Amino acid sequence: MEIFRFILAALLIAGGLFVAIVACKGMFKFRFVLNRMHAAALCDTLSIMLVLMGLVVACGFNLVSLKLFLIIVFLWFASPVSSHLLALLEVTINEHLHEQCDMTEAKRLCKEKQVDLSEVKKDLAEEEKEAANGK
Repeated sequence: MEIFRFILAALLIAGGLFVAIVACKGMFKFRFVLNRMHAAALCDTLSIMLVLMGLVVACGFNLVSLKLFLIIVFLWFASPVSSHLLALLEVTINEHLHEQCDMTEAKRLCKEKQVDLSEVKKDLAEEEKEAANGK
């Protein structure tokens, strides 16, 4: 029974490391930031889950495995949300994104949300001036 648990844990951890390596390759393969984020965001949740599930199997089912399971749940909720917010920031801030990507859907979303990129840029410029004056 112990050898079976060890083999299962090793397979889960190796699978998680394989997915993480594929994600790293994807981050270097793609040119645009949104494509890179997509490759990383999809793979990091899966790789984290596989590695931590391997650790759960390796340590047995006890209080430590409960803590590892709670970490998995937290990361499965937090990682996609943070990736989405970073992608939304990139779509809002980057003025040359339409040259890099097909932006028809993003333009429609910006119109729906009444996002004006020039106002965002002005606000950022003002914040940078205030930060420079405050130093």
